[in-house]
Amino acid sequence: MKSFTDNKGRTWTLEVTVATVKRVRALCKVDLNSIVELDKDNKPSAELLERLSSDPVLLVDELYAVCKSQADKLGITDEDFGEAMAGDAIEHATTALLEEVISFFPEAKRMVMQKILSASRRFSEAARKKLEAELNGEFESRVVSTLEQLTGSSGNALESAE
Repeated sequence: MKSFTDNKGRTWTLEVTVATVKRVRALCKVDLNSIVELDKDNKPSAELLERLSSDPVLLVDELYAVCKSQADKLGITDEDFGEAMAGDAIEHATTALLEEVISFFPEAKRMVMQKILSASRRFSEAARKKLEAELNGEFESRVVSTLEQLTGSSGNALESAE
């Protein structure tokens, strides 16, 4: 079982079972079984994984559904749960959820899913590094130049104002 801590310091333990999959289907209209599936050309597709990574609200709703029995015992509503989920808490919860979903499946599917997740992480890291390089390089120079033009001052004047 994997766990994560929300922004209010509460630790949540994730356990994906058949009952969990059914609960997520009922509450979120999302099938954890399709986190990785074959497309029409019989190639692995991670459409749901992509959807979850681009929709933090859906992701947090799904996390709440997975943690619902714990939340009910603590008297925490889905709104309370969502209020404690932002930033790094979402990232850590996502990692825990994906790892727990992967471990739910039999070995053959688990191996495929692990490879897809690993490739996705490598791609995300490469994209992050590229964006960071861009922001630290030419983009930053363009922003400073534009600010200098707008304010009629040089970068040194901006620095001394700080």
